[in-house]
Amino acid sequence: MLLALSLRDFVIVEQLNLNFQTGFTVLTGETGAGKSITLDAIGLLLGDKADYGQIRNGAKEAHLSALFDISHLPVLQAQLQEQGLLEAGADELSIRRIIDIKGKSRSFINNQTATLAQLKNIGEQLIDIHGQNAHHSLNNESEQRNLLDAFAGSKQQAETVKQHYQNWQTAKKKLQEAHNQAETLAVERERLEWQFNELNPMGLYAGEWETLSQSHNSLAHAAELLQTTEQVEEMINGDQGIQSAIYQCQKLLGSLQNIEPRFAESLNMLASVEAELSEVCTNMRDVRTRTELDPDELAEQEKRMGELMSMARKYRTNPENLPEKLTEIENSLHSLQAAADIEALEAAVQKTEAEYMNAAQHLSALRRQAALRLAEETSDQMQHLAMQGAKFHIALNPSSPTAYGLEQVQYQVAANKGSALRPLNKVASGGELARISLALQVVTSQYTHVPTLIFDEVDTGIGGGVAEMVGRALRALGKQHQVLAVTHLPQVASCGEHHWKVEKHDSGEQTVSDITILAPKQRIEEIARMLGGESITQTTREHAAELLELAANHAK
Repeated sequence: MLLALSLRDFVIVEQLNLNFQTGFTVLTGETGAGKSITLDAIGLLLGDKADYGQIRNGAKEAHLSALFDISHLPVLQAQLQEQGLLEAGADELSIRRIIDIKGKSRSFINNQTATLAQLKNIGEQLIDIHGQNAHHSLNNESEQRNLLDAFAGSKQQAETVKQHYQNWQTAKKKLQEAHNQAETLAVERERLEWQFNELNPMGLYAGEWETLSQSHNSLAHAAELLQTTEQVEEMINGDQGIQSAIYQCQKLLGSLQNIEPRFAESLNMLASVEAELSEVCTNMRDVRTRTELDPDELAEQEKRMGELMSMARKYRTNPENLPEKLTEIENSLHSLQAAADIEALEAAVQKTEAEYMNAAQHLSALRRQAALRLAEETSDQMQHLAMQGAKFHIALNPSSPTAYGLEQVQYQVAANKGSALRPLNKVASGGELARISLALQVVTSQYTHVPTLIFDEVDTGIGGGVAEMVGRALRALGKQHQVLAVTHLPQVASCGEHHWKVEKHDSGEQTVSDITILAPKQRIEEIARMLGGESITQTTREHAAELLELAANHAK
């Protein structure tokens, strides 16, 4: 549940800190006082798009934060722990968001940077917001279908059906393209086969060009290499070579090293030089051993290099890239052959169609079961909202296969006893539509695991005794969930277990909004204001007190 909400420099709120309670809380206030600001802030914390216009005039940033108790949401706890956003054993979740004057925002979950996608995913498991125009969306088939799937617990199955439908349509498109482009594909396949047959016999392999170039370079300079090694070895080991001179130096210094210590040091240095020269001679012999004068091999290599260079020019690439080019042609040829394989494509269409039909039929079964239960429970709930005798029904009309299944979902209602069922958008008046919407929300919310439900003026279009019944329904819902309702009806407000009032006032040159938690006497004044407007009489206050007393007695 939602424990606390803090706002700073948000719209017309300078500083606001709210602590939330369990049960049913109502939020009231004059039109334009800022009742929707709290809901807008919660929406932003749950991933709504930010706007720099939401920053209070004169401020550089808007700060929003909320604290939630998730001790009864083990699935969410496990998800957060897996993402490294919650420590083991922790049962509180904090969400924070900062919006700057440039319209950019930063989001944090338990003080760790988070994305809007993460906020949305987490938010769906924390709070369910029913907007003041939610009942209007009930006239849309997509909204009716989504609500039924949510109630049936078949949203995942609906996504599976959608994916299978897309796979089926993709397979059908490939088959159609293969039929339409059969001649073009045949020409392209012939071209690729010719290229493959030209390159494949060459025995291309990765690294051949580099190895060939190095070997050719050695063969081309073999005579020069052999001559150089012989000259260097003669200069070191010949009769007049360096080694002979070193030997003479060692002989001269050796006879006097006991007399002059520095001669001994020089002898050591000469020994080191002698060792290095021996290593040089060894290298020369190794090079000479590995170097061969082979004109035939050189000619073969030059011929191979010429073939590779000629083919590289033809295919507009570098010689070292020819093996990769052959692989590319081979892959394209395989893809083209698969695309032109009508029999395989037809089999793919049959397979994907069967997968779709199996998934869609399973979805239909889930919807049929849920439609009966949702219709029955909504009809019962409508009786408590001054729609005695009314009947709610969900028709699943068979349709051709679509991404949404094998049926069209249509909500139907008989507004009066004995009336025929007709589509919801052709029967219900504005007030009736609001009540049906609320009945649906009350029913579906009883089955949801989302702990906090927010209703933003869902009582629009109703009044009198019906409004009182709506208030009682929301209070009953508050026994299972944390419920917050923004309302302009005193009958609904009187049913709240907790009552908050939104007021705006001038602060210097700016208007700011505050929320006050009302005590019992203050509640009477606020209910009286809602009943009588600016002119509040003692009779109005007595009526307000009576409304509060009746609501309290009914809740016992």
